[in-house]
Amino acid sequence: MDSDLSFSNIADLRARYSRGEVSPVAVARKALEQIERLEGQLNAYTLVTADLALEQAREAEERIRRGDPSPLCGIPYSLKDIFDVEGLPLTCSSNVLRGHISTTTATVARRLAEAGGVLLGKNNMLEFAYGETHPDFGPTRNPWNLDRSAAGSSTGSAVTVTAGQAVFSIGTDTGGSIRLPASYCGIVGVKPTYGRVSRAGVVALSWSCDYVGPLARSAADAAAVLQVIAGFDAADPTSAERPVSDYSAGLNRPVRGLRVGVVRREFEENVHPDVRDAALRAVEVVRGLGVEILEVEPPPFEQAVLSLLTILLVEAAAYHRPWMEERPEGYSAAVLERLKMGSMIPGVDYVHAQRVRREFRDGLARVFEQVDVLLTPTSPGPAHAFSEEVPGRDFTPYVRRTGPFNLTGYPAISIPCGFSRDGLPLGLQIVARYFAEDVMFRVAHAYQNVTEWHRQRPPIAA
Repeated sequence: MDSDLSFSNIADLRARYSRGEVSPVAVARKALEQIERLEGQLNAYTLVTADLALEQAREAEERIRRGDPSPLCGIPYSLKDIFDVEGLPLTCSSNVLRGHISTTTATVARRLAEAGGVLLGKNNMLEFAYGETHPDFGPTRNPWNLDRSAAGSSTGSAVTVTAGQAVFSIGTDTGGSIRLPASYCGIVGVKPTYGRVSRAGVVALSWSCDYVGPLARSAADAAAVLQVIAGFDAADPTSAERPVSDYSAGLNRPVRGLRVGVVRREFEENVHPDVRDAALRAVEVVRGLGVEILEVEPPPFEQAVLSLLTILLVEAAAYHRPWMEERPEGYSAAVLERLKMGSMIPGVDYVHAQRVRREFRDGLARVFEQVDVLLTPTSPGPAHAFSEEVPGRDFTPYVRRTGPFNLTGYPAISIPCGFSRDGLPLGLQIVARYFAEDVMFRVAHAYQNVTEWHRQRPPIAA
């Protein structure tokens, strides 16, 4: 039963709660035990809120007795340490914010609390979500191999879900920072449509490329979480006033007849052979679901990534300028250097990058006139060793398949699709039309109904 509690899905937990077989307090305690047992090896949390979690679990238990219909009532989760929660520390895994206590609560965190979620704590991350680990916070280790990276920047969020330290987590994604950790860790990660989920109360990296989304062990769980956190928020000027589909209700709608685009070059160029083979096998599984597979040719992804990185560098430097002037010593050397570099990019380069963004978006729009979703590998390879990380490295190959959809706003999900020859998880990315997360979830769920990759657990967490 203990192992089941650590790796139960949301629907199963809610069913067991309603039958009185287990309580939210017992599930929260089990998650806290898992955190205590593994945290010394994984370094996934910057803050564990044990007392708050148990208090919220007791409140959820009472709500369930009264018939609370929320699918997240009593479900333990974690938050990337980039979200404000009133009364709790906010660090973004940087000494710049050492000692800072939030005085407001991010909209997403508030919606989860209102839905009865049980907050276990806040997760370690790459410093300010900007590609490097601050040495004082240290790296989060991959549960499948402690010598391997959990990618970035939502490292702790992915690891807590993978290791049974939370049922789901909330991360942010500016170039792949939800989907790449999901791929490296063998779970599901969702970057929704731009404007679908509020960013109010979230420390920015790039105003026009940041997204908030869930990490979970299945597409069904991710759909349930997105249902709660999605929707218009007047506190976020980029929030979209668009209705939110019932993602969970639509999961089992047939996918037969959908048109699925395959970007062939993304399975062949600059990709590890294990990733290529697993992703191509996944395409054949999807074909077997009755969809129509079409080869499509969007504009070059590298072009989009170069534009993304230019925009990101400039917007990050603009956001951080006050802290760079007031407390530069709080940053790691690598992040401070990257911020300074962004400050030196000419305005004409930023404007040109925005023009490329529009041209690339128009090119993708023409592709989506032909297909309902696109398939690509998520990452270029399995989780890399920490010894291979070099500060200031070129991120272009790393975010080649994820970054274009931060630039353009399309929703995307990474789902597990196999393992490398040395036992590391691999991911498949599914990209949908604007605000068509329901279709994206349907395809992902249909794939998971006929595969077992998402059910695998790392030995360390058993």
